[in-house]
Amino acid sequence: MSDKPIKIPGPDHPITIERNPARVVVKLGGRILADTRDALTLREATYPPVQYIPRQDVDMSLLSRTDHGSHCPYKGEASYYSIPIGGERSKNAVWTYETPHAAVAEIRDRLAFYPDRVDSIEVLPDA
Repeated sequence: MSDKPIKIPGPDHPITIERNPARVVVKLGGRILADTRDALTLREATYPPVQYIPRQDVDMSLLSRTDHGSHCPYKGEASYYSIPIGGERSKNAVWTYETPHAAVAEIRDRLAFYPDRVDSIEVLPDA
């Protein structure tokens, strides 16, 4: 068992997770890394919203798992992937919570991308 603190989202640090009805497309170097209509939008406190994309909608062949990790007291332990076609800019560009805390269990096995480490994260409304 980890001795790292587990915090529960609340009024002082709200976290909401909602299904995003739009199509979300992530691109880098002229390649589509992810394309989904099943993203979840996580809004946390004052941070910008993050799109969590199902693993099956990500081209995992373009990602390379790294040894990097981080801890969020609200979400748990994050694992990271780099995107080799992006070079140094795209090192540890993708994160995932494979065993998130219960309060954010919906993001399990979904991937999120740092916007400044890819060319674009497009949220396209339905046509």
